[in-house]
Amino acid sequence: MQRRKLPIGIQNFREIREEGYYYVDKTPYVRRLVDEGKHYFLSRPRRFGKSLLVDTLKELFEGSEPLFEGLEIHGCWDWSVRHPVVRLSFGAGDYREPGYLHKNLMAQFDAIEEAAGTAGRYDTGPERFGHLIRTLHRRAGQRVVVLVDEYDKPILDALEAPEVARANRGYLRGLYSTVKDHDADIKLTFLTGVSKFSKVSLFSGLNNLEDITLNPRYSAICGYTDANLDEVFGPELPGLDRDRIREWYNGYAWLGEEKVYNPFDALLLFRHRRFDAWWFETGTPSFLVETLAKRGIGSVDLEGMSGTESLLSAFDVDEIEPEALLFQTGYLTIAGVADLDGRPVYRLGYPNREVRESLNERLLRAMAPAASRRLVSGLKLRELLGADDFAGLEALFRGFFASIPYEWHTRNDVARYEGYYASVFYSYFAAAGLDVTVEDSTSFGRVDMAVRFERCVYLLEVKVVESAPAGAAMEQLKARGYADKYRGSGRPVWLIAVEMSKATRNLATLEAERA
Repeated sequence: MQRRKLPIGIQNFREIREEGYYYVDKTPYVRRLVDEGKHYFLSRPRRFGKSLLVDTLKELFEGSEPLFEGLEIHGCWDWSVRHPVVRLSFGAGDYREPGYLHKNLMAQFDAIEEAAGTAGRYDTGPERFGHLIRTLHRRAGQRVVVLVDEYDKPILDALEAPEVARANRGYLRGLYSTVKDHDADIKLTFLTGVSKFSKVSLFSGLNNLEDITLNPRYSAICGYTDANLDEVFGPELPGLDRDRIREWYNGYAWLGEEKVYNPFDALLLFRHRRFDAWWFETGTPSFLVETLAKRGIGSVDLEGMSGTESLLSAFDVDEIEPEALLFQTGYLTIAGVADLDGRPVYRLGYPNREVRESLNERLLRAMAPAASRRLVSGLKLRELLGADDFAGLEALFRGFFASIPYEWHTRNDVARYEGYYASVFYSYFAAAGLDVTVEDSTSFGRVDMAVRFERCVYLLEVKVVESAPAGAAMEQLKARGYADKYRGSGRPVWLIAVEMSKATRNLATLEAERA
């Protein structure tokens, strides 16, 4: 198999095919879309290949046959029929400015009409959109394909200015309702973006839109499967640990049989030949962290999140559920499904090591400002655990909590409670790349944290001494026999009891005993 160029950041299907880049064939999914329905919506996190998929649809319906040679759809498509395409993208621009959305849309219509040799009659979005669809249908004699990329960006960009966000939402609601009114002129509609706004708030005028976000048959329509890496990117794999690739980057799930990789991660790994937080570092989840802080949600809470499909879709200007925010932005993914009286409930979890480490490091900065620099990439923590140096571990954490500015505590009363300290410990261990399970269940109860590292298991219980008797943490670890569950693993088990002082906002004691 011959090495090819890596399509890093390239969203143009023609360029990828003509210039000899690697390409993962998504045309089987495209064929299914066309054969089975008409109006579609798909939500996926950023940098998952949504724009490339939209561009693939554009080239297909415009009849660019040479680009599809060798792909599955080539032999089963009528290349003699060409459809006019209206493609809108809201990827560029500053939508925080009131009124900018309208200006941006008018400029896009200008470009489409100029290329088609038509003239617009209206200066309002829905009317001009409808006129364009009717005109293209009449002139071409074929129904129109409507593609909308980053449909939600005008709202997402303005979330910190709610009045502008609401105005943009209302404007887009009117624009998208045009699709239903011109159904007879349309061959296919495909809208895609990061978030999934409720049909009531944004698609009330387009209630025939089929949402394939959680359709198992389309779970791999974006992203790379494990088989794709072997079959398409085989020449890039020598010299890279295959299991480590899976641990770091695989794991996104939308109910299908296969989990997928974020393409951006895989491509950057192949380019630089090292494991790093490639995807995570391209976006700053400041809004996410602020939302979790406002809701009082700590890092220990993320492992146990779950929700119904309606909850995972509850994302809007006036109602942003943390489960929906974390799931839709790709920081959590579907880890399992339970049945609640015939209604599916989705258990959420981190997709992979990249997100788990990076998000917890970011959360740690929010919970303990200026302290994260003491992590030193987790090396010191790993050294101390590896040497069973619990006195050193206590000194490490004392220094860590001492580095949190006094002013931060005066502004955040949450730092007086056990949940806050448990979240700090969790994020510290997770950011260091350790295998951490929170609220790990045993037959006698649930221990705050179970940490697996190299040859040992460490069971951690955190108490605030002013709200519990001195020694309560170690007493609970012993009395409830938490270690019994782990004895059969053959690993040494250590009990670590941490007691925090509400008065000093630091460790009162850290005890460690071999179970």
